Parts: sequence; C-alpha cells; structure tokens
Amino acid sequence: MLSRTADCLYWMARYTERAENTARMLDVNHQTSLLPQPAEFLEQSWKKLLTISKLEESFMEKYDVVTRENVLDFMIYETSNPSSIVSCLFAARENARVIRGRITSEAWETQNTTWLELQRILEARNQADPSRLLEWVKHRCHLFRGVMHGTMLKNEAFYFMNVGTLLERADNTARILETKYEDQATLKVLRTDKKVEADGADGDFFDFYHWAALLRSVSAFEIYRQIYSDQVTPKQVAQLLIFNKQMPRSLVSCVNELIPLISEVKNQQSKEIERLLGKLKASLDYSDIDEVFSQGLEEFIEEFLQRINHIADEFSNAYLIPLAVA
Repeated sequence: MLSRTADCLYWMARYTERAENTARMLDVNHQTSLLPQPAEFLEQSWKKLLTISKLEESFMEKYDVVTRENVLDFMIYETSNPSSIVSCLFAARENARVIRGRITSEAWETQNTTWLELQRILEARNQADPSRLLEWVKHRCHLFRGVMHGTMLKNEAFYFMNVGTLLERADNTARILETKYEDQATLKVLRTDKKVEADGADGDFFDFYHWAALLRSVSAFEIYRQIYSDQVTPKQVAQLLIFNKQMPRSLVSCVNELIPLISEVKNQQSKEIERLLGKLKASLDYSDIDEVFSQGLEEFIEEFLQRINHIADEFSNAYLIPLAVA
C-alpha cells in the first residue's frame, strides 16, 4: 500500500477516535464540575485537562482565564486548536475524502454526514447544550466505527485504520485515568488541610459521583457494576481500565489487539514495533494493581504514555509519510 494512502487511513481513524475521546474527557469534566466543590479545585481540574493534552500554552494565547466555558469553547470549537472536536472531525473527513476509493461508500457517507450535521450545529453554537453536543459526537464516532467493521474488507486498509484507533484509544484512556486520579488526590489534600471548604458537599457523595463520571466517560460504569458489586473505589477503577482484558478501552486490551494487527501489515521495518509492543504487553501481563499503586499510579501512567507514543512514532516512521514530507 502507498504510504500516502496508509497515512490517510491511519489518520482518518485516529482523528475520529480523538474527537470521541476529547468529547469523553470534556463530558466527565463538565459533569463533575456541576457538583458542589471548592472553586480552587474546579479551576485546577479544567487547567489540568489542558495540561495533560499539552494545550495550556495555546489556550492562554487566546483566553485570559481558565473557566469551564472557555475550555469547552477551545476544546470543542476552536479551529486553531488541532485537537479540538471541530478540527478532528474536519481532518477525519478530509482524509476520508482523499482515499474514498479505499473505503466503502457507507464509511465515506458517515464521515461526510457527520461534517455536514456539525455545520448546522455550529450555526446555533450559542444555544448548544454541551452535554447533548458531546453525546452526539460520541454517537457519530461509534456509528463510523460500526460502519467500518460492518462494511469493509478485512484487508490492509482495515488494519491501518484499526491501528490508528487503538493507539489513540490507549493514549486517551491513560490520560483520562491520570487526570481524574490527580483531581481526586488534589481534592483530598484540600479537605485534609482544611484550606477550603467543600461547599457543604459530603465527601463520600462527591467521591462516588467523581469516579462514576470517570467510568461513564469510557462507557465502563455498567461494566464496573457487573464485575464489582460493591462500592466504586479508585483501585478497582484503575484495575478495570488498566488490566481487564475484556474491557474494550482498557490499556491491556488495546495493546493485545495491536499485536496481531502489526503482524498483518508486517514489513522490513516492523520488527522494532513488534519488539516494543511485546515488551509493553509483558510488563502489563506481569504487573498487578497493588504493584501499580506502590509504584504510584501517576508514574505508571506517565511511563505507559511514553512507551505507547514511542510505538506510534515507530509505526509512523515504518509505514506513513515522513513528517517533513507531509
């Protein structure tokens, strides 16, 4: 397959997944921001969302203050932000347009219809409800993935799209987990030090809805209830999102699904990717949640992000258009 075709397939799927995951991160922050909580914590949680996405500097070039409204505007609508939902959906549609002959008409029509519907939403953006808009984004991305799996041949084009999806999903699941765990730790410090009051909010009540919102952001709340019938706890949430092989968005599930895909598109340069994925799989297979928490969840997630993004870089170097040429 030509590098340009592979590049468009990979990035079409990756941008679609990024739009969905951005919607998921914004939705969990938006939902938890509606709960009673310290003002300092609320501002920090939105700022951390920008930091973890490496967007804080570009955000501050456009806005004077970090608020819920400003972050939502920047992460949903701002075209100068390449990771905004509008930018991602545009990029996904443009990549689909370039390689229309390599995807089914149903896959193309799904991408194109999403973009056309988004134009109507943008015309009434001042009246748009953030929660409904974010749910719409998730639904359209789900629809594209379902059409892709239901109509496309299981060939190289399909494999490149799945690699892009899984690399993006692993990165974003890790970021969501890290962000919300840090938020919870920050709030506990504030309460313990009694620097601020929780506006009368009951700690256990807030903790439950905080972790429930996180689970819902990755479509895992019902799955969690099926597996763990007891209280929602940070350790069990992390266990589910890191180590559960049956959970579609878990880190181990993404890595396990990537390995056979790389074998399907193997070339002379793919050996290093297989080696890196094998080492990452082994580190997940031979770790457990107690070891992760003793090492520190933040440190574990940071290491995972470095390794999965290094694998993504190696994949780009092996198969896709070099950055300087693109």
